[in-house]
Amino acid sequence: MTRIEQKKSRDRLILEALIDKMFEIAGHNLKFDDVEGRKDNWYQQYTMSEDENKEWLKWGIDYIRKKRRMPKKLAEREMLFLNLYCGLKLSENEN
Repeated sequence: MTRIEQKKSRDRLILEALIDKMFEIAGHNLKFDDVEGRKDNWYQQYTMSEDENKEWLKWGIDYIRKKRRMPKKLAEREMLFLNLYCGLKLSENEN
């Protein structure tokens, strides 16, 4: 396996863990494998609260920093991009 293939494999495992954790925190019984390859806007069909979103972002930043040995600012940028790209829709406040 080449270095590029190894990096892609590692990045995919990180992405899987991040998506799995997002569903776990939001309380949805789904995994990365359930949404992989879907062409629809699956990420808008499920919701999470603002607090759950903050928890996921914090967890993801720490996870990326640990797995990729990345500075905090870069890990924050990665998570914000992932949240924009496929983060779950935020639920409306009931207050």
